[in-house]
Amino acid sequence: MGENFDPVAHNRVAWDALVDADIEWSRPVGPEIIDRAREGDWSVVLIGHEPTPRNWFPTEMAGVRALCLASGGGQQGPVLAAAGANVTVFDISPKQLARDDQVASREVLELRTVLGDMRDLSAFDDDAFDLIINPVSTVFCPSLAPVWAEAFRVLRPGGLLLTGFMNPDVYLFDEESLDQQSLVVRHRLPFSSLDLSEVDRMRAYGDGPIEYSHSLTEQIGGQLVAGFMLTDLVEAPHHADITAQYLPAYIATRAIKP
Repeated sequence: MGENFDPVAHNRVAWDALVDADIEWSRPVGPEIIDRAREGDWSVVLIGHEPTPRNWFPTEMAGVRALCLASGGGQQGPVLAAAGANVTVFDISPKQLARDDQVASREVLELRTVLGDMRDLSAFDDDAFDLIINPVSTVFCPSLAPVWAEAFRVLRPGGLLLTGFMNPDVYLFDEESLDQQSLVVRHRLPFSSLDLSEVDRMRAYGDGPIEYSHSLTEQIGGQLVAGFMLTDLVEAPHHADITAQYLPAYIATRAIKP
């Protein structure tokens, strides 16, 4: 990568390509999911396929100002909107956001989409939201301190931050070997796919998004430094690869702005 390489611009293009490839995290929810959500029967995921505990959310979703942070794809945002929340979806990928607009149009939902880098929420005022839901996405973000600082700023006092992220230990293993259902320890932590040679990166990741392992200090400690109080934490195995047999690959946290 050259000196002028912009990982944000790269990841925007890469995620648009993933939408074109119809990956799992870019498939909009169907009408039956929205119908159930309107009746109060709903769930959204932060990590893998695990429904986020309902007691992590406000008791009543009607009128809740919710920011779905780096959460495009037509999944979490439309469900929360159908459940009664006032939803804004913020994402780096125009095509991911288009999925949310697609569901909103199809289901006649009020939902706002905003394009941007999750480290910069200057499009929003202080105390603008009651809830932020952030499914696994920090893995694609170069630095996390600005994310937590901005999340803290745009949440009202008493507001909730629900976030999911990768266990950094997963990045010890060679990506190609994981694809072949084998564990081969290769990398030192912290790891970024930018650490690889161009040949190795293309072999393991192709033109996909740049990934960053991020330590637990950055993920959890960073929320605390920003001012959040952690109230809950859960772990889950990866939804697809061999690490599921050995360790939890996903972590989700619930935190409150005092």
